[in-house]
Amino acid sequence: MLLSSAQKKTELLSIEMKPPLILLSDLWGNEKSDWLNYYQELLEPVFDLKYYDCCELGKIDKKSLNEEIIHSQFINGGIERASEKLLELEKDKVDIIAFSIGGTIAWKAGLKGLKINNLYAISSTRLRYETNKPNCTIKLHFGGKDLFKPDSTWFKNMKVPYEIKENGEHQIYREKEFSRKVCDEIITHYNT
Repeated sequence: MLLSSAQKKTELLSIEMKPPLILLSDLWGNEKSDWLNYYQELLEPVFDLKYYDCCELGKIDKKSLNEEIIHSQFINGGIERASEKLLELEKDKVDIIAFSIGGTIAWKAGLKGLKINNLYAISSTRLRYETNKPNCTIKLHFGGKDLFKPDSTWFKNMKVPYEIKENGEHQIYREKEFSRKVCDEIITHYNT
């Protein structure tokens, strides 16, 4: 069968197009985010990356770089605003890798109808309060020393795949070696 030049061009574009992958920041957004380079360097050859600063999505005032104040703003409406904004911005199916508060935002956006294929959430401890899960493939990562990670009953009830890094703290996602492991997992999952 002969293909027209338009069909050939469409076929070439579909071959060259990389699948979209959204990166959702942690509580700090663009602040203190040098560690994101680890993920971008490894994922960019495979995915069309799009980054969202969760503080911008949630209209968080960062005049004070006090963690408790920023966290309080997320808890008091910022998570909801951010999940609504993400839902508004993303109309097509996406994969998401989200860090800390970003995982909760993605999860809630998924519950509201965001079309997620795969959600990779790292250190998203506020998920421990969730009783429903979005309709997508989910993989969670937590540090074993993170005091606020969900307990074993939550994991059993939610039936969500997860990994615990034995000696990891809450910010395991900032570790270069850990980022390599997670990126390898995402790329391998995409290629299967």
